[in-house]
Amino acid sequence: MAAALTLYRSSIGKKAIMAVSGLIGIGFLVVHMYGNLKIFLGPEYFNEYAAGLRELGGPIFGHTHLLWIARVVLLGAVGAHLWAAYTLTRQDFGGRPRANRYGQKKSIATTYAARTMRWGGVILLLFIIFHLLHFTLGVVGYGPGEFQRESGGQFFAYQNVINGFRVWPATIFYIVAMLALGMHLYHGFWSAFQTLGINSYKTNAALRGLALLIAAGLTVGFVAVPFAVLFGIVQ
Repeated sequence: MAAALTLYRSSIGKKAIMAVSGLIGIGFLVVHMYGNLKIFLGPEYFNEYAAGLRELGGPIFGHTHLLWIARVVLLGAVGAHLWAAYTLTRQDFGGRPRANRYGQKKSIATTYAARTMRWGGVILLLFIIFHLLHFTLGVVGYGPGEFQRESGGQFFAYQNVINGFRVWPATIFYIVAMLALGMHLYHGFWSAFQTLGINSYKTNAALRGLALLIAAGLTVGFVAVPFAVLFGIVQ
């Protein structure tokens, strides 16, 4: 128990928590993007998909039970990721090396994505809050009566997405956040395997390539929907 607590408090333990929670988040994003892209199949199919999410795991799980379990796991992963990032950032600033004898400071990060992990993380945190208020609760980004809630077993997820992305400020913020997500994922994915000791010199290039593929794929997949709405492809 003492050893586990020591690991939990150490930089290595916090980085491991950040890596595992990040991989859980990536898994959710892949599933979420897959669901979002179903909007191209039409309103009936997309609304049926939204309704089906509430019956996941039936009859073992009740109405929305498994969905809420998934949400709790995701929120736990996000909370652990944020906590680890915050504590590691404090450690980093507290122990940051001073300038060398030539008056130069060493770069802490080696890539642009790594150097922007912190502000990218802040943008994503703000986006998560906005996203919940926007598409889940419908309290921002909609005109009066534009957000329709479930009524009598009918779902209006398709029209809610259309109405939500017709608002330019909300859509621009969404796209910017997805670009930040792409950079965050690129660095975070391969560094997670590095932290967990899974990669090696031989696999590093392959993991970086996979990280780029996942980051680019998720970014394109997520921004495809707002662009499709803006250009009238989905309406």
